[in-house]
Amino acid sequence: MKKLSLIIPVLMIIACQQKNKHTTAANDQQLVSDPHSFSNPAIAYVKHLDLDLNVDFEKQQINGKASWTIDNKAKAKEIIFDNSKLNIEKITLGPDETPTTFSFGKEEEFIGKALKVAISPETDRVHVYYTTDKQASALQWLTPQQTAGKKHPYLFTQSESIAARSWIPCQDSPGIRFTYNAVVTVPKALLALMSAENPTIKNDSGVYHFKQVHAIPSYLLALAVGDIAFKAVDSRTGVYAEPLVLQKAVWEFADMGKMVTAAEKLYGPYRWGRYDLLVLPPSFPFGGMENPNLTFITPTIIAGDRSLVSIICHELAHSWSGNLVTNATWNDFWLNEGFTNYFERRIDEELYGKKEADMQAVFARHALDDAIADMGATSKDTHLKTDYTGRNPDEGTNDIAYEKGYFFLRSIEAAVGREKFDAFLRGYFDGHAFHSLTTEQFLDYLNKHLIQGDPKLEQQIDVKAWVYGPGIPANIVAVGAERFKVIDALLAKWQKTGQVSGLSKEIVSSNEKRYFISRLPADLTAVQMSALDATFHFTASNNTDVQLAWYTLAIRHHYGAADQRIRAYLIENGRMWHIIPLYKELLKTPEGAKTAKDIYKTARGNYHPMTYLAIDKLLK
Repeated sequence: MKKLSLIIPVLMIIACQQKNKHTTAANDQQLVSDPHSFSNPAIAYVKHLDLDLNVDFEKQQINGKASWTIDNKAKAKEIIFDNSKLNIEKITLGPDETPTTFSFGKEEEFIGKALKVAISPETDRVHVYYTTDKQASALQWLTPQQTAGKKHPYLFTQSESIAARSWIPCQDSPGIRFTYNAVVTVPKALLALMSAENPTIKNDSGVYHFKQVHAIPSYLLALAVGDIAFKAVDSRTGVYAEPLVLQKAVWEFADMGKMVTAAEKLYGPYRWGRYDLLVLPPSFPFGGMENPNLTFITPTIIAGDRSLVSIICHELAHSWSGNLVTNATWNDFWLNEGFTNYFERRIDEELYGKKEADMQAVFARHALDDAIADMGATSKDTHLKTDYTGRNPDEGTNDIAYEKGYFFLRSIEAAVGREKFDAFLRGYFDGHAFHSLTTEQFLDYLNKHLIQGDPKLEQQIDVKAWVYGPGIPANIVAVGAERFKVIDALLAKWQKTGQVSGLSKEIVSSNEKRYFISRLPADLTAVQMSALDATFHFTASNNTDVQLAWYTLAIRHHYGAADQRIRAYLIENGRMWHIIPLYKELLKTPEGAKTAKDIYKTARGNYHPMTYLAIDKLLK
């Protein structure tokens, strides 16, 4: 990745805990350094946003007015916002909207440039008038042809990690929290939704009003506009999707309410009101994005058999670990994702049993081993506390944060017992609700409330090795799954006899099939692949986890019967970590590289900027 030539140290705020259920704006702030933001909240910081947006599909542009209520306790003469390619038309101050001057800092790779606004010591409101750029990294504009209905255009945002600054001038740092209201004007045939309290039906005006009463960081700002309909699952959960997709999605996600109940049983009340899903078009680059009130989700998990719904458990878990208690900087990303993976698997276990959770844990260990092998066992990037100063923080979106973080929490659970660890986590979420924390602040809480000066327990957990050390610590918990042992035996028998009849009745679930494919021998022949395909119908599968595993194998072994399905999969599916591995596999041979480039010519326009920029780099 490209390097920053200059890093400007900045300060960032940790929002205080809400005083009550409905008032969560920051009041008492603690400051930490954030290398990925120009904002200087030690001088002045934002508390509330009133947003007025007009969405123009013809120009592929958002025309906006961002009115920020600020805290200027330091009586500063300047407030600094983050900005990426925004066209700033004018800025005014106060209720009378007195014009003021503004300037820009030097453009810095990855993080854009500072927007410096002149204010007075008495200023408490700043109004920024602006338009977005066609290259805004957070925005994806889809043509009607790229949607399920083929009749209307579509827009969605992806603000994490630092892309909110490309569609709203903001202090774009996960430690700075604010409430917001918004008015969004869209074409009358379309519905607008945000990470807030949402409408459920279209209106005749095309003007929609939103309110987020809980203080959130900027990366959780989200907007979607399209031909979208809604159907409730139960009294507090429901699904938004294009009309052609809605019924399938509602059936697929029928357990949403049970998931919320299971999560609350573990770690306390869900504090965001409703929990709804928005099923996006296939170009959405992630499995899901935990936008408050409204998780954005990929359609690639609609397998028709509810086999991939654990990803909903993950995004729901973020309502506690990530949205409620947030990493203060992107160098503390494991606080979001490691906790969420742990919580996700606890919800899975509660709903679907220990056997399911055990299989997920085995896959987690495989993913962690692969990540360490890829980065190198001594790499500093394998520390939980990372340092992405001078780099794009999106690089930290890897299995160190997710799986090493998960196994660290598993090691604590093993040391103190599940009951005690659950009580600790419940207290952690309750005690830091609507706060943003650093790794060091979490460790201080861990020492005070769990380790409590016990040298034996401290040695058992070995915090230093996990958080500030490379690779995999020696005290990682052992994981295993009884079902996988059965599959190992079946695989050994198949390798001896070559008989595939009956295997598909023994190996049934998505996880079982993934595991079976992953354990197939390296010298697999085309004849063997054909026999397995005839039995399991892997090539024709609608399960994207199975497809990814099988198609990777098909490319590696030149299994031509899957070529057309692989091509269609890469063109229709924009989920980054389900397509990038296939491009990487194709690039291992000259013939495959030619195929990859041919497919990419057709597919690139269907991908999110985050996705095609990553693949552009691969194909250079």
